[in-house]
Amino acid sequence: MNKPIRFPKKGLYIITRDDSMNRDSMLRGVDLAIRGGAAVVQYRAKHPANAIGEATKLLEYCRRASIPLIINDDVALANAVGADGVHLGRDDVSITSARKRLGRDSIIGVSCYDDINRAEQAVGMGASYVAFGRFFPSVTKPEAPCAQLQTLKLARERITVPVVAIGGITVANAPELLAAGANLLAVIEGVFGKDDPESASREFRSLWGGDA
Repeated sequence: MNKPIRFPKKGLYIITRDDSMNRDSMLRGVDLAIRGGAAVVQYRAKHPANAIGEATKLLEYCRRASIPLIINDDVALANAVGADGVHLGRDDVSITSARKRLGRDSIIGVSCYDDINRAEQAVGMGASYVAFGRFFPSVTKPEAPCAQLQTLKLARERITVPVVAIGGITVANAPELLAAGANLLAVIEGVFGKDDPESASREFRSLWGGDA
């Protein structure tokens, strides 16, 4: 039996663009970003025409690189394709329910916005990682409330699982998030908004000295 793929302790966490157009381009972009050194892939698509097909293809790319595929929100889809885990927001199912459906070795991530108490509760319930953000203006979620660097500093002191920062992250502004306490950086436009996702991914990876 194959060992489960674990969530990394650091690195680039790429999230697919939620774009109804150019789905083949999305898949190619993820493939290139993985080649550039992405450590985690999250499939995020609110109204996909072929979620099973896209997620299955992404899983193929992730398996080739031995990195985890996380499904945003959709526990049923994660279970159907055999993804490594799911990412849950405030209005999604509970951590307990998701883990019961996906198995004890599944990766369960939780959005914690700017709330360190929510993060501590999530860890207590068995979350594999917690995510804070947005930290900078975001094309994907322009209306999302801002998170503070102080929250990352508190997380570094109080959270025992990997901490992910998200929201408008670029290679230029990323170092302050890492210095404050983020272990992983979740990026959409910073990779997929570039002409060459592989090079963009490699640039981010260099922030960890190429050792991520």
